[in-house]
This record gives sequence, C-alpha cells and structure tokens, in this order.
Amino acid sequence: MSRGPAKQFDPEVALAQAMGVFWARGYEAASLSELLKQMGIGRKSMYDTFGNKRSLFLKALEHYAQTTIESIRNRLLAPGSALKNIKRLLGDLQKEHGVPGSKGCMLGTNVADFDTSDREMASVLRTYLREVEDAFYRAVLRAQESGEVRRTVDPHALARMLLCMTQGMALVGRVLDNETVLKGTAEAAMSLLEKS
Repeated sequence: MSRGPAKQFDPEVALAQAMGVFWARGYEAASLSELLKQMGIGRKSMYDTFGNKRSLFLKALEHYAQTTIESIRNRLLAPGSALKNIKRLLGDLQKEHGVPGSKGCMLGTNVADFDTSDREMASVLRTYLREVEDAFYRAVLRAQESGEVRRTVDPHALARMLLCMTQGMALVGRVLDNETVLKGTAEAAMSLLEKS
C-alpha cells in the first residue's frame, strides 16, 4: 500500500505561521482564510495535517509555550545569581512589551480571549502558566538559598506574584505607547524581592 504523496510544505514552518496569526488576532478573530494564506497551504492540507481550527490552535499554542517557557526557564535558572537572573528577565520583558506594537504574551491574551466555561482550554492554559510559575519558584528558591532573598517569605507566593505581574506587563504593554509604566513595574517588583 502506498503512503501517498509527500507533503509539499514544512509542517513546522506552517505551524509557526499559524501561531503568528493566532498570537496577533486571537482564536476567534483569526479567520480560516487568513490562517491558510499565512501558512501557504490549502484547506485539505490543513485538515489532514493539523485537524480543525481548534486543534491547529492548540498545536500553535503548544509550540509557543514550549519555546517561550523554555526560554524563560533557561534565563531564570542560568548559572550565577538567581536574583540577577530574575532582574534580567524582568528587564527583557519590560523592553519586549514596552514598545509600540507589542503583541503581548500569547498565553495571556488567550486567557482573556476564551470563554471561562471552556474547561479544556482553561486546563491547557493553566498548565502552561503553572510551568512559568514553577520556573519563577525555582529561581526564588535559589535566591533564598543563597541569601539574596529572605527565607521568611513564601517562595510560592513570590513566584505567583511574578507570574501575575509579568502577565500583566505583557497585556498592558499591548496598548502602551512607551515603556515607562513597565519599567516602573519591574523596578517595584525587584524592590519587593530585594527587601523580602
């Protein structure tokens, strides 16, 4: 039995293109015609390779989460001062989201976009957000163990604060026209960590 013709496109490239559309537009506003155009494939190829629009979105979200969360984790858990790693990451996010045209974080924009009764989507997004929280938790714990942050503060609470703050920075950054607000937010967070 023959396997059929080989794909005439690179699924990874097509998925990255779909991710860009979903990230910029959100799930609901991303039309199938726009997705197909950006992906450079036909409707049958999309359904054969990725399934329907929702399954394509979930694969695109997974692709985004894997690359973004891995990058955050690597930066937070890099050798050296854990507190400096946190500060560096906050500075990077402030610069990324403090420029006009920032798309924000694909996870956060879709937390805001989806109906809260969609349990499957809530579970998927919650899982990814917990991975980010865990990376912050491990960095805060390292900072406490090295004496950079006092041990009297719950590292889980600090990690959740950093998760919520960075998600807020990404969301607010979508409508700001300068980075002053985000810079102040990052500095305030560091001040809390350094005094904690």
